[in-house]
Amino acid sequence: MDDAGRLTRSQRSQRPQADLRAAAIGAAVLLREWAVREWFRPRRRPAPPQPRFEREEQPHRLIAWIERYAPKRVGVAATVLMLLGSAGLGIVKGGHVDEFTAALSDARNALANSAGFRIKTVVINGRKQLSQDEVLAIGGVNGRSSLLFLDADTVRNQLKANPWIADATVLKFYPSQLQIDIVERSAFALWQLDGHLSVIADDGAVLEPYVTRRFVSLPLVVGKGAETRAKDFLELLAQYPRVKSATKAVIFVGQRRWNLRLNDGLDVKLPETDVGDALAKLSKLDEEDKLFSRDIVTIDMRLPDRLVVQLSDDAAKAREDQLNKDKKPKKKAGDA
Repeated sequence: MDDAGRLTRSQRSQRPQADLRAAAIGAAVLLREWAVREWFRPRRRPAPPQPRFEREEQPHRLIAWIERYAPKRVGVAATVLMLLGSAGLGIVKGGHVDEFTAALSDARNALANSAGFRIKTVVINGRKQLSQDEVLAIGGVNGRSSLLFLDADTVRNQLKANPWIADATVLKFYPSQLQIDIVERSAFALWQLDGHLSVIADDGAVLEPYVTRRFVSLPLVVGKGAETRAKDFLELLAQYPRVKSATKAVIFVGQRRWNLRLNDGLDVKLPETDVGDALAKLSKLDEEDKLFSRDIVTIDMRLPDRLVVQLSDDAAKAREDQLNKDKKPKKKAGDA
């Protein structure tokens, strides 16, 4: 008892209560941790039951090898390749290769043009017969072309393929200037073969069919092989202006020798060799005897020691009548 006469509680009687309280708190903490762990634990879904076959078939060895060793997504790549191959086959079979190529080229050039490589300035040097638009069209350059993807070698080869252009140079100046230098062939003569008339250069290249009268003043050469041999012969003929001015056409005969067709229809058959001497003699005969004004149709100079002249029908008849008249005997005086 204390001094007030109350019973004093023993200190040992409070210890069991404190232990029970601590145990309850610990149990509550453990229960909470277990609940949290169980609540947030990832749960595995049960695997679907595998179908049971009465007899499991083994895959083919090739398929099993592909499934085991082939890289991932190889099937997707193979499918894409098959689709691309089918599309390519359809383009080829359908005859759309040129259209497809042109579409790709236009798309590529459009991207380059938008990036600042559009052709804004074109300089063409050396053109005489061809216009600027014709030169660009021959080279394949149009309003959709970009300087970045323009192939200078391709443009040059396309230009040189045209008969009017002997040589060409293509230069690109970034970002937007194109320069084309060309060497044109000159119209040299008109060439007639099998009834067809063409404009040719001095090297024999056929420039174009004769359809306009702007080439009417060119000399006319006729016959197979005349297009490549005309330059040398016309240069020789130019040394004899009297004969050249009277000549309408030069004809290559048998790819061996030349004939002259004069303006009035007179034909001159030149020899195969010593053509210069024959032309000189012909010019002298006309100057001295007015040979080209005579009533004749053919002058044959193929024989070296003589000149054979064929008269026209009227001239031959008149000559025959004159000879017959000269042959008649004259009547004597006193004859009845």
